[in-house]
Amino acid sequence: MARIPPADDLPAYLSPLPDPVESIALRLAWVLVAVNLAGTAFGFWHYRFQLANSRPVIWPAVPDSPLVTLFMVASLVSWKVGRDRNWIHALAFVGNLKYGFWVVVVQVAVNDVFATGDPYQWFLLVSHLGMGLQAFVVHRYAEFTVPSVAVPAVWFSFNDVVDYFLPLVGDYHHTYFGPRLAGAGDHAVRAHDVAAAAAVCLTVLGTFLALAIRVRRLENET
Repeated sequence: MARIPPADDLPAYLSPLPDPVESIALRLAWVLVAVNLAGTAFGFWHYRFQLANSRPVIWPAVPDSPLVTLFMVASLVSWKVGRDRNWIHALAFVGNLKYGFWVVVVQVAVNDVFATGDPYQWFLLVSHLGMGLQAFVVHRYAEFTVPSVAVPAVWFSFNDVVDYFLPLVGDYHHTYFGPRLAGAGDHAVRAHDVAAAAAVCLTVLGTFLALAIRVRRLENET
């Protein structure tokens, strides 16, 4: 079984969680696995109508959040059993950061969660904030090589394209969320611009942070 790696000497913008919090999360890795499995199951249930209305060929690009929590499960398990796969770690890091914080942006800027007080929308906000934060424990055991980071960069860029810019099969494939974006609908409304901008920026941010962590580690080794 894997031992918890020592804390990295990283600046706060690359490692915003306090070192003790990271260590506790890694000690509770199997609890995190269970929580993410539950979140994955709930996420696929949440997407059940959209999956039913989408052609099977495009299903991998539809249920964004449950797929990235599944990547988190795969990342934690592969680390714990000593069979690290850096591309899985990179998918977990970029994916959870991206879709965790993307939902936070959407709930605040599009769904007006503070104004509506909708309990379900608050649940989505809080649970996805946890997704975004848990991404920042992955760097403790992952090696973000350039080829491994290229995998999420390509995959999540592809997702952004088919979600907002060029649907490959049928209509746009972004998630159904909130009353103002109940379906694929009218892409001329401002809400779509906010969602698309947040998705693209977070793909870039996640990729940048993964590569910046690698660069900082190499600098620390010299």
